[in-house]
Amino acid sequence: MSQIILTTLNSKYIHCAFGLRYLFANLGELQAQTSIQEFTIHERPLDIVEKLLENNPKIIGFSVYIWNVVEVGQCIKLIKQINPEIKIVIGGPEVSHYPDVPDWFQAVDYCITGAGELQFKTLCNQLLNKQLPLERVIAGIDLPLEQLIMPYEYYDETDISNRILYVEASRGCPFKCEFCLSSLDKTSKSFSIDLFLVEMDKLIQRGANHFKFIDRTFNLKVKTTVAILEFFLERLTDDMSIHFEVVPDKLPEKLREVLAKFPDHVLQFEIGVQTFDPEIQDLISRKQDNDKTCENLIWLRNNTKAHIHADLIFGLPGDNLENFSKSFDQLVALNPQEVQLGILKRLRGAPINRHTNEYQMVYNENQPYNILSTRDIDFKTMQRVNRFARFWDMIGNSGRFPNTKLIIFGDSPFANFMKLSDNLYKTEGSSWKISLRRLFKMLHLQLIEVLHIDDSTAFSSLEKDFIHCNEKGKLENLLNVQNKPNKTGNRNKRQKQH
Repeated sequence: MSQIILTTLNSKYIHCAFGLRYLFANLGELQAQTSIQEFTIHERPLDIVEKLLENNPKIIGFSVYIWNVVEVGQCIKLIKQINPEIKIVIGGPEVSHYPDVPDWFQAVDYCITGAGELQFKTLCNQLLNKQLPLERVIAGIDLPLEQLIMPYEYYDETDISNRILYVEASRGCPFKCEFCLSSLDKTSKSFSIDLFLVEMDKLIQRGANHFKFIDRTFNLKVKTTVAILEFFLERLTDDMSIHFEVVPDKLPEKLREVLAKFPDHVLQFEIGVQTFDPEIQDLISRKQDNDKTCENLIWLRNNTKAHIHADLIFGLPGDNLENFSKSFDQLVALNPQEVQLGILKRLRGAPINRHTNEYQMVYNENQPYNILSTRDIDFKTMQRVNRFARFWDMIGNSGRFPNTKLIIFGDSPFANFMKLSDNLYKTEGSSWKISLRRLFKMLHLQLIEVLHIDDSTAFSSLEKDFIHCNEKGKLENLLNVQNKPNKTGNRNKRQKQH
């Protein structure tokens, strides 16, 4: 019977709660009376609470993030209604910046801010011995990394077979980009590379093949980065994938040499560009060599088989639609496989909040705390870009329209796609839950009537993508167009049937 439960609500089943496993690994003698129970945000809070209370725990620890803050609050309030004697302990980035906390915060007994490996164990011992701490908010203590017990043995066989395994070779970040909570870190610290690789080898021996590094700056220390890459290179399996977040302007020759050795479908790079505007970069304390960033992205595309997911943020202080379009077009020209258009969010505790008054930053009070308007971007424009981002994910990032995407871009990718996005929304009245086959039909019409692309070119590109997507049937049947071959075997002009 577990007296202590560590729990959270993941955004999807495929994700694992890495932080809970770290807490469990460092509980010492309390491990014997502790269990980890994971859920997803798609489960009903009442069902979650029923499972949590099944064994009458004395302490339940919740890990709280931006994606689960609403659902966690609902679970906690239910628990306190049913059994107020259970001690609720919370931690995580959404509750680590008191008094900037969720409105359900008063329902909990204790909150540990920051690193919790030491303080959670101490608190549990006190509660089980009926020694109630005087303070509800307890500051976490960053232990030296060599004192932490690594958690990798607590990934079970189900995790290894079905889920992404989170790993970290370092903690912290030396950069001060104000939109990011990592800007609060003093520096970046590395785990012992030898001990870390021993743990990775054990996971591989157990059959692990999907690794996601949560290091904020994986390529900061090149010697360590190369050692890790060479380690995985020697142990590659056919279905292995490794995900890294990398600093965009740091790609020295030693690192390039090993990156070029990896085959297709293994390396996934998340590269935060965010903006190419040097004035905005200075304003938000982001240090980035834009020329070097461009050079490195070009080199990666031309010389490696890595899948590049490059990020931009819309809504930064001082930015506007026209200026953002320049960053978007510049990044698209560098040809990463994905351009992630993110909308600025007000993370609790992030330094970017200092710009709120001067730049009239208005944020959604509800999760995910997205920016609604700024001094330079009105609400209507913000909504247009939100829809742009969703349509862009369907068309630009999905990998389903590699040919059609190119004819949409033309000489002005952002302007053309915005025009397409505006008219897709005007036609459908929604940017959600559009089936793939419906999207093909919509695109055919919009390419011709909105972007004025000739019918033959539009159909040809869509037909290649239709086949690429392994869709059943023929595109002309889906579009309900005539397709009569002439004497030379070429298509006559197609005509829509009404």
